[in-house]
Amino acid sequence: MRILIITLLLLLNIDVYSQELRATVQVNVESLKTQAKEKLRNFAQEVETYLNTNSFSDYDYSEYPIECNFNIFFTSASGEKSYGAQVVVTSTRPLEEIEGSTMMMRVQDSPWSFQYESGQSWIFNQADFDPLTSFLDFYAYLIIGLDLDSFFERGGTPMFEKAYDIANWGAASYREWKLEANSYNKMYLVKNLLDAAFEQFRIDFYNYHWNGLDLYESDRERGVNNMAMLVKNLAKVKDKLDPRNILLRVFFDAKNRELANYMKEYKDRNEIYQLLITVDAGHITKYDEIVE
Repeated sequence: MRILIITLLLLLNIDVYSQELRATVQVNVESLKTQAKEKLRNFAQEVETYLNTNSFSDYDYSEYPIECNFNIFFTSASGEKSYGAQVVVTSTRPLEEIEGSTMMMRVQDSPWSFQYESGQSWIFNQADFDPLTSFLDFYAYLIIGLDLDSFFERGGTPMFEKAYDIANWGAASYREWKLEANSYNKMYLVKNLLDAAFEQFRIDFYNYHWNGLDLYESDRERGVNNMAMLVKNLAKVKDKLDPRNILLRVFFDAKNRELANYMKEYKDRNEIYQLLITVDAGHITKYDEIVE
């Protein structure tokens, strides 16, 4: 049903502006002094309101907003309104034929430095960079883009392009946005998503979800085979990909448990196990469950 609504709007070229996200924001201020904690009393609710009331795209998500979570751990406070934090961002997508959902993304981003005053105006401005709201915009575009990529081949490209613009603006002035070889980097992630070298992966990402997870209930063998195809295609090109790529790390951090579960039904479990530990050595322990 969800894909039908989006597809009809695309075919009819109807402009619909609705809130795409159903974000839940949690804040941890335990490391801060009492005065700073007091100033942040309304921060979680204000971030939630910003994410849940702005429209980040032309797609109609009014009936099925994307479930996502922002867990914000404050690490520092200085002066009257300067703060530092690390954030864990997750998003999920419901499955089409059965009750349940699949994890789309789970990333830990640090550091996040910004200025904030309780009760300030939260302005959604796509023309200027702001360390507070542009960070949230970046993840909103990323979440929506990944969701669209799971329903249409490379359907999330417009969203990833917007996220890339934000990353470029941030990198011009803030080190935490620059293209550096960290364990996680926002710029690397969107560059990977827009890189032609990952075009096949994005096509496989679509098939993994729409022709794999969503098909599983009605045709289990075909669904599992389509999910396995992503792993097989990755194994063919892994040595040609930039070893610094962030995209595959983000994908497998979100999907390793799911893959371990579904690949137990693959026709050749030993084969898919060997391929998985080749393309994602970081989750070998989880994949061991496939052949136990």
